[in-house]
Amino acid sequence: MTLHISEDVLAEVMEDHGFDTKTEAVNFALRELDRRKKLRAYKDTGLGLTPSELKNAFYEVCSPDAIMAVQAPAPYTPSKNNKK
Repeated sequence: MTLHISEDVLAEVMEDHGFDTKTEAVNFALRELDRRKKLRAYKDTGLGLTPSELKNAFYEVCSPDAIMAVQAPAPYTPSKNNKK
């Protein structure tokens, strides 16, 4: 099989994700595209759950503390006591 792939992009993907071969990187990219397609389908169908059921299912596997860990940090504002 012959593919015309950007060598720069391929090298970046290989380095960023630790792939040893071009085949590993291409297979990863194909699987990732398929995974995203499936996620879009779940979004559209809602997994067959009501919004309330979906929310409850989410919080059963993910604690509020874990959710806070992925939120953007609050902007840093030095306290008055720390000013020199």
